[in-house]
Amino acid sequence: MPTYSPFEDPPWLQGMPSPYYTESHHRFQRACRQFIDEKLNAHAIEWEREGTVPPEVWHSFAEANMLIPNLAAPLPVKWLRRLGLTTMPGGFQAQDFDDLHSYIYFDEMARSGLLAVPGSIMAGMAYGVPPILQYGSLELQERILPDLLSGRKRSCIAVTEPDAGSDVAGLTTTAEKSEDGRYYIVNGNKKWITNGIWADFATMAVRTGGSGAAGLSLLVVPLNSHPGVTTKKIALGGGNTAGTAFIELDDVKVPVENLIGKEGMGMAYIMSNFNHERMAVSITVTRQARVALDATFKYCLKREAFGKVLMDQPVIRKRLAKCGAEVETLTAWIESLSYQLHHLSKQQADIRLGGLIALAKAKAGKVLEKCASCAVLLHGGNGYTRSGQGELVEKIYREVSGARIPGGSEDVMFDLAVRQLVRQHARLAEMEKKVGYARL
Repeated sequence: MPTYSPFEDPPWLQGMPSPYYTESHHRFQRACRQFIDEKLNAHAIEWEREGTVPPEVWHSFAEANMLIPNLAAPLPVKWLRRLGLTTMPGGFQAQDFDDLHSYIYFDEMARSGLLAVPGSIMAGMAYGVPPILQYGSLELQERILPDLLSGRKRSCIAVTEPDAGSDVAGLTTTAEKSEDGRYYIVNGNKKWITNGIWADFATMAVRTGGSGAAGLSLLVVPLNSHPGVTTKKIALGGGNTAGTAFIELDDVKVPVENLIGKEGMGMAYIMSNFNHERMAVSITVTRQARVALDATFKYCLKREAFGKVLMDQPVIRKRLAKCGAEVETLTAWIESLSYQLHHLSKQQADIRLGGLIALAKAKAGKVLEKCASCAVLLHGGNGYTRSGQGELVEKIYREVSGARIPGGSEDVMFDLAVRQLVRQHARLAEMEKKVGYARL
């Protein structure tokens, strides 16, 4: 009989009342759990040992329309109608998909506790496709989106470079037009590119102009045996199933029609998806922390030492309680942010929530660090072993850096959050001042 843990699921999935979730959300959650548990979570630890996720898993997600929920709400309904992809898991229609459905999807995808496994499915669709949807020309969209949205081809987002990670404005990969003006000639390197080894296309940040953010553009670069492109898998400290790649670009010819939007707007286009990206990270990392805590709680109920189970030791209960408080607090905050995203326009959300979401992303990494460290410690020697009872928490612990660095490293996120909140406060104060004068 399985051991009960009060931290196995967030309160709303344990029968507690919530103001956020409708019957549509409950149906979607049940459909997601059934499918994702069967197709992904049941095999996650095995695939993490092997370092790869079989390609048929991607195809099974595509066939079940389980790729589309990676996109930000509201979904691109016109495109989905054209492709016959409007019915979401759980039976509701794409036009009714909201940010709480998005929260549920990312939360369910992370239930194995091994984030690189679902990352093999999520990253390209969640981060590589949105800039094309939002800013690509009609010709570019018609040529590329049907294959990407249907899952016949795969994408990735390629921003980070060996010498430029969170400092996006410092990127050096160049894209210069050929003499006949028909191509961009791309040269440079991209590193830590999730899904890169499988991707047919990269939504790539390149330098088409001078230094700084104003010189950056976004370009859809063909990969997958395209001349001049060399893609190599990177071995990481943890989470090796997401197809993370090093991409070398040597005089790569890319049609000028593959430019996304306008030259010099690359930084703005990248930033436009930051709320969605950082929410996805916050949600999945919080669930990962919950998995580590849940596994440890159950272990402490059965593991005996000094003549009693660990749970009978006050010091053990205190450690678990501290982690539980962090996980439940963060869960409640992220649910609230999801609700706010749903009820604000994108423009309002970018202004009002950008700093808070950056803060949540950074906080999620800290909570995971605390829970993973506690999990390994309370598992004792088992938590330091890559097999047996502590294998899961040992693997989770090795993924902590993968939560704290990508999507904007932790210190950058904390600083960015405060700077944005200060600007937001000043903007609101100025508005109140104007309103006050008007009343006078």
